[in-house]
Amino acid sequence: MLDLGLDVLLKGKNLSRILGGLGVAMKISMISVLISIPLGILLGVLMAGKNPVTKAIMRVYLDIIRIMPQLVLLFLVYFGTTRAFGWDLSGETASVIVFTLWGTAEMSDLVRGAIISIPVHQYESGAALGLSKTQTYLYIIIPQTIRRLIPLSINLITRMIKTTSLILMIGVVEVLKVAQQIIEANRMASPNAAFGIYLTVFFLYFIACWPISLLAKYLERKWR
Repeated sequence: MLDLGLDVLLKGKNLSRILGGLGVAMKISMISVLISIPLGILLGVLMAGKNPVTKAIMRVYLDIIRIMPQLVLLFLVYFGTTRAFGWDLSGETASVIVFTLWGTAEMSDLVRGAIISIPVHQYESGAALGLSKTQTYLYIIIPQTIRRLIPLSINLITRMIKTTSLILMIGVVEVLKVAQQIIEANRMASPNAAFGIYLTVFFLYFIACWPISLLAKYLERKWR
């Protein structure tokens, strides 16, 4: 009979440990999302404005964050800043900082793109109807921007959840770190444990991200 190594999950508290590790990853990603979305909206509005200085500063921030790999940012914040400034920074806090910086940059670019995608005649139509600039934004521009933005921002959330797997590199005990610990502890007794454990991790990430992806597809179909 094919041995997938799934029996290791039933030993002791291995399954609950993996679920707890997933909870750590989800907590970090959700905190980062809740902080980065409002910040990203604010920066995106500034990037879509006409102030050249603000746009230049935002563009530099966006390019740096998007070009630099998230793993390098994690090392820089967790190892670099703690030695440079001498503060005590936990792995989870460093992870939230890095994912917030990354999520804010990505969200701001999505907001900027959604705003500038609104045709000029929409602004002109608002003016022709006698609406003020504020009313035009409230009743015409913002509703259309939200329609363009929500499916894209939901996809960003799934990307942030999946990318939290990198935080094991700075010692955070999340789901992949727990999986590695279980595999190492059962290497002799269950040589095939790696397949079963990583298969379980795959399904856990799938279960966490699939409903969010379905919601994004539903909104895209509804607002197309």
